[in-house]
Amino acid sequence: MLRKEFWQGKRVLVTGHTGFKGSWLLHWLKSLGANVSGLALDPESERHLYVCTDAGTGLENDFRMDLRNSAQVRDAIDRCSPQIVFHLAAQPLVRLSYDSPLETFETNVMGTAYLLDALRTGTGLEAIVVITSDKCYDNKEWVWGYRENEALGGKDPYSASKGAAEILTASYRHSFFAQIPTGLATARAGNVIGGGDWAIDRLVPDIVGSFMKNETAIIRNPHAIRPWQHVLEPLSGYMLLAERLAEDPKRFGDGWNFGPNVEGIWEVRKIADVLKACWGGSADWGTTGHADAEKKEARILALDNSKALFGLGWRPVWDTWTALQRTVDWYRSFHDGEDLTALTLAQINEYETALSSMEQMEPIR
Repeated sequence: MLRKEFWQGKRVLVTGHTGFKGSWLLHWLKSLGANVSGLALDPESERHLYVCTDAGTGLENDFRMDLRNSAQVRDAIDRCSPQIVFHLAAQPLVRLSYDSPLETFETNVMGTAYLLDALRTGTGLEAIVVITSDKCYDNKEWVWGYRENEALGGKDPYSASKGAAEILTASYRHSFFAQIPTGLATARAGNVIGGGDWAIDRLVPDIVGSFMKNETAIIRNPHAIRPWQHVLEPLSGYMLLAERLAEDPKRFGDGWNFGPNVEGIWEVRKIADVLKACWGGSADWGTTGHADAEKKEARILALDNSKALFGLGWRPVWDTWTALQRTVDWYRSFHDGEDLTALTLAQINEYETALSSMEQMEPIR
């Protein structure tokens, strides 16, 4: 369980706060009473979650800058003096990384280095959670989930950049943060879904976007297998990890998977079928019949969440059916012009209620 008393009045910095996951995290942290600052680029359009749910309201600082500008990053750190840092800022798309490989590496690797270098000389810092990706692993197309001690890798620029960010963070942890009372960990999540994601080349936004226009959604790889989870699932893991890091930096300073149970590892076509059923009406989907050979994506990828289950006491709350229904609820409310801020906060509250009622597994001490 998250401890509200831990977050009350805590100075928290979220990088990438104008993005999909960052905006959900802002809402949740503010509801817990944290004093939140953000560091990111501007949101790309008015329909993005940050804008349409007023996620920036009440921020202590709203820094708009490129993570690759080390001087500006250092100045922002000095000005907000965070106690907790969540690093989500990234170039987040596999297929875009083929078109912009240098930007991907500069942002995801050097941007992380600039941030950690600015943080290592700060005072009062308790915990840093660097969010990478399940794609940081050397994917051998295994049918079982990857554990945190598996080899890192990446055949495409995005995946390689996330593997490199893991190695970079481990280097800073051992070289610098081991000598100071600041916990530094990495977090790897599965395929995250939820309302307000408008990124190109992502399955759920592409499908729902087509449904909104009364068009048939086109699927590239219907037989691809991924670990699907609502955005609130990994966010709860990130926050729980930050709490544990603040208590015991050395014990919890490591890499952690936050993925669904095996029941949440589905084929893309099953996701499309459930979205079609939830949306209703004339919603439908089809396929091109072939994948993009020049921009190869892995067919199967899954995470083993055992370490988080037993080491942190974290576990998934919403199954994939619930996650998809809540996601469709959000997009339909957007389509119908309803109050998205209220809906977003209501879904966070619903998740917290489910979390509190679930019998929690005690962490291994």
